[in-house]
Amino acid sequence: MAGLKHIDRYTLSKFLKTFFATFFGAVFIFLMQFSIRYVDDLVGKGVGIGVLGEFFFYAALSLVPMALPLSLLIGSLMTFSNLGEKLELLAMKAAGISLFRVMAPLIIVVSMISIGSFFFANNVLPKSQVKMWTLLFSIRQKSPELDIPEGSFYDGIDGQQIYVERKRGELMLNVLIYDYSQGFNNARILIADTATIRMTDDKKNLVLNLYSGECFESSQDDSKQHSTKDVIPYRHESFSHKQILIAFDANFNMLSSDFLETQYVSKKIDQLQETVDSLNRSVETLRQREIKNARFVTYYTGVSDSFRVSETPTVTAHVPHLHPDSVFAGLSHNAKLLVTNRTRQEVTQTRTLVEQRYYDAEWMLSEMRRNGIERLKRFTLAFACFIFLFIGAPLGAIIRKGGMGWPLVSSVLLFITYYIIDNTGYKMAREGIWSLEAGMWFSSCILLPIGIVLTYLAATEKKLSDYKFFRDLFGFFGNVREALKFKRRKKTTELA
Repeated sequence: MAGLKHIDRYTLSKFLKTFFATFFGAVFIFLMQFSIRYVDDLVGKGVGIGVLGEFFFYAALSLVPMALPLSLLIGSLMTFSNLGEKLELLAMKAAGISLFRVMAPLIIVVSMISIGSFFFANNVLPKSQVKMWTLLFSIRQKSPELDIPEGSFYDGIDGQQIYVERKRGELMLNVLIYDYSQGFNNARILIADTATIRMTDDKKNLVLNLYSGECFESSQDDSKQHSTKDVIPYRHESFSHKQILIAFDANFNMLSSDFLETQYVSKKIDQLQETVDSLNRSVETLRQREIKNARFVTYYTGVSDSFRVSETPTVTAHVPHLHPDSVFAGLSHNAKLLVTNRTRQEVTQTRTLVEQRYYDAEWMLSEMRRNGIERLKRFTLAFACFIFLFIGAPLGAIIRKGGMGWPLVSSVLLFITYYIIDNTGYKMAREGIWSLEAGMWFSSCILLPIGIVLTYLAATEKKLSDYKFFRDLFGFFGNVREALKFKRRKKTTELA
């Protein structure tokens, strides 16, 4: 018994070292990919290291659900591959220790990790995503860092286009400024031989000092209409020194996270379920109201109220002897035109109203699916972590090739396959093509049989090239299908 406990500690130490190394490596790789995706929003804004560090911290927490299954797969596969290559796994089996007994400590640890991932996704992940997206939107709103280049127009300041021919330290030579902050009709052009620019102490304005230049400013009155032949007056000014104050807020202003509080990324499971139920009731209320409204169709002749006829599927008319076609045929030409125009207007208004209600229903259904998907993700993540143990460990015991080469390649290929299948199910559920349960559990339903087959092969010491096993397996499924067909034909015959 003491030997078995030593084996447990030995197996766990091997697994945990690989798991943690792989986990932090996977988080780092996914974080780099995430940074490349949003590099345009982060670079050139002059944001402090503290803000960027906080943003990447919350981004790393948001990437844990993607890195955790991959690290569990790689950790279990490499652990059992190394045990198999060094014949340690064979020695354990020779001592009467089964594969499931060797996997027992890993099963307990991975079960705890799976349960922890559920609580992490339900409690930590919503808060981290709210913080991450709030920081990202705040960084996007920040003005870019002031860096006027040479030989090209700089448009980083709202309402200004600045051209500098060359720089000499802080001094800018041959400066051209196109100022349209007061509108294009009141634009002005400033030309200066030299200029300097500095930020005010509160970092909310720019002070631009121009030397030896000219200013051309339009004097057009926006309240009057001008034709293309009119001469637009302008004002010309020559100056030896001119100081301009330009509004330019260079501070980092943190936005409020209130706008994200109602989004699905910030909700827990009970809040998501409450939102799904509320939207479902709203959709059902809208559907029942439209069904009730569709039962009554009203026709308007547009001539007088005496020619108004209301029809329903069960009631022919309020006035039995009066029919819209006969009424329309008895009208004059002008009256017919009036009726036709008013009918066209009624149809157009009704169509617009129906389309608006249709878009409202589609929006509610889309939000309901998004909240439902986010709720199911909390469960599918925990289940995927558990399944990957029964894929990685048996596969490593079968291939028996340690190191970083073959196990890493196999794990990455399996994870890419899982990601494609999971993303396919997610998109099908999001678009409403599949039900939410079918879409979100699709990848788990594919991986579970693979894990069962690999565990059976490893426990019975069979190889992946054992065609007899797969022939019997497919034969079993074929027999089940034939039995179902026979049962269906028999039931059809009895009904006939």
